[in-house]
Amino acid sequence: MSAYALEVIHVHFRYPETQQPVLKNIHFTIKPGEIVGIVGLSGSGKTTLINILNGVIPKRISGDLGGQVLLWGKPVSSLELTDISQSLGTIFQDPDNQILFPNTEDELAFGPENLCREPSEIIESITDTLSLLGISHLRSKNPNQVSGGEKQLITVAAILTLDASILIFDESLSFIDKKGRQLVKEAIKKLKNQGKAILMVEHELDNLSLADRIYLLKDGTLQNFEGVIE
Repeated sequence: MSAYALEVIHVHFRYPETQQPVLKNIHFTIKPGEIVGIVGLSGSGKTTLINILNGVIPKRISGDLGGQVLLWGKPVSSLELTDISQSLGTIFQDPDNQILFPNTEDELAFGPENLCREPSEIIESITDTLSLLGISHLRSKNPNQVSGGEKQLITVAAILTLDASILIFDESLSFIDKKGRQLVKEAIKKLKNQGKAILMVEHELDNLSLADRIYLLKDGTLQNFEGVIE
C-alpha cells in the first residue's frame, strides 16, 4: 500500500466551454495523520479540484482532465464513485444539504446499510463514531434541532461510518458560529490523531489554523502559502 493516502500528480483541467484551464499542474500529497490546507478566493478552482479528487470529474462532469489522482496508490479513474466514497468523504459548507433523516442514528446508519453491512457491525460503528467525535448525546436527536456545529459533526460522523480514511472539508466552517467552529476543529484534531488524512479547503485563512502546511490556489496553480492573499 502507498505511504500516501492521497496523491495529486500534475493535474490540469479545462471545462469544454472554456479555452483557459481552471487548474494547471496541481501537485501535492497527504499522508495518514496529516492535515493539508488549501486557501483560495472564490472562483480560484477550489470546487473543481474537490470534484476531481472525489471522482465527480470526469465521471459526472466532463472536460479535459490530465494528470492523475491516487487514493492509497489506486487511480481514481479506475474506481467507481461508490468505491471512492468508502475511502474519501467530503463535508460541504452547508450541512443541511447532506442530512437526510430526522434522527441522528438513522442518518449514520444510512450509508453502511446501503453497503449491506451487518446490523451489529453498523450499530458498533455508530457507537464508536459518536464517541470519537464526542456527540453520543446526539444519537436520538433530530439533526435539524441541534446547533450548527453539532449538525456539521453529524455529517462528519455519517461519513466516518463508511470507514472513510480521507476527509475533505469543503469550507465546512463557513456556515457555523465561533462555538460551532471550535467544536468541529476539536473533532478534526481527534481525526488527525486517529490517522485520518485530512484536506481543508477554505476561503478564510483563519479556518486553517490546524493545518500542517498550507497551499494557495491562485490563477489555476497551487503555490506554497506565503501569508498574503490578493
